[in-house]
Amino acid sequence: MLKRTIYDEEHEIFRRTVRKWAEVEVFPYAEQWRAEGCVSREVWRKAGEQGFLCMYADEKYGGLGLDDFRYDMILAEEINPREPGFFIALHNRIVGPYLQKLGTEEQRARFMPGVVSGECVLAVAMTEPGTGSDLGGVTTRAVDMGDHWVLNGSKTYISNGLLAGLVVVAARTGEGHEIGLFLVEDGMEGFVRGRNLKKLGLQSQDTAELFFDDVKVPKANVLGDPAKGFKTMMMNLAEERIMGALGFVARAEHAFNITMEYIQERRAFGRPIGTFQNSRFKMASIRTEIDAAWALTDHCVREHLRGELSAEMASEAKLFTSEVEGRVVDECLQLHGGAGYMEEYEISRLYADARISRIYAGTSEIMREIIGRGLGLDERKRN
Repeated sequence: MLKRTIYDEEHEIFRRTVRKWAEVEVFPYAEQWRAEGCVSREVWRKAGEQGFLCMYADEKYGGLGLDDFRYDMILAEEINPREPGFFIALHNRIVGPYLQKLGTEEQRARFMPGVVSGECVLAVAMTEPGTGSDLGGVTTRAVDMGDHWVLNGSKTYISNGLLAGLVVVAARTGEGHEIGLFLVEDGMEGFVRGRNLKKLGLQSQDTAELFFDDVKVPKANVLGDPAKGFKTMMMNLAEERIMGALGFVARAEHAFNITMEYIQERRAFGRPIGTFQNSRFKMASIRTEIDAAWALTDHCVREHLRGELSAEMASEAKLFTSEVEGRVVDECLQLHGGAGYMEEYEISRLYADARISRIYAGTSEIMREIIGRGLGLDERKRN
């Protein structure tokens, strides 16, 4: 097993704190949340009480003023494998940075206290029914009315869509890539949430449709330049993909661990199935793939901490780790035999949860396109 060297002692102390907290406040409720199709608002507030939400926020907003990406990595590694529907990484490292980096002092003062406490859950609305991974194809439109903007359109597959108290909405404001980011608050007239979408996996994660019908958005709720939101979204995608990669490898690691336990206890022909050559060879290959995935991910994290992570390298990590997760959970389910097909066994849920990893935060096909263009293989440059 790969010895990871990316963490210091204070990180490991934090890990033990997170693990102990999650054993009491998260994992015992996982089955209930899956049945209800949504995690509780209470777990968000309890995470806030522990200081786990947007730790980089200034102390005057209730934050820790601690901008070390590795603490959020630990949250993902400890919570995601056993309760992947609690999208704390989305709140902390995907949406929160928009407010932290782009927000005005007035916007941070207005929203950050609730974001840090867990009273205000965050979501980001980019994907539309007809656009998928193509953010340049956004059709939701915002029109400048002088003292406010009017927002019209719809979004789909929005994680935290039902619980969110604040949604960062991407909307077209002009021609080409002129896109703005707008802070839409719960309760704004014309802002309507659709159904909680039924999914193959991630049953406890609220994923919703959002509709905007002449929503009046104050000028005070515009994030940054209303014509340059596309560039901002592109800049934040590298971190999103690294956060995804961490969760993918952590789930693969968890699948490996529960399978090791299973094959040492389950017997066939008078001996543990783990002692058969096929089991040994399969687990050896799985261990190798997971260690390679950790090594690539940690390399990307080091690059990110130095501010040097490229879009291409982040895409490589997202592509490789999501594909590894898919292969690992499939092999691990097979080693469980018939039991693996039963929902009561955790490996069955891991198998269903893993399928989305090759789709969200950019599909495997889009990742290959980004990597290929980075190699100079861009069809647009042929002429």
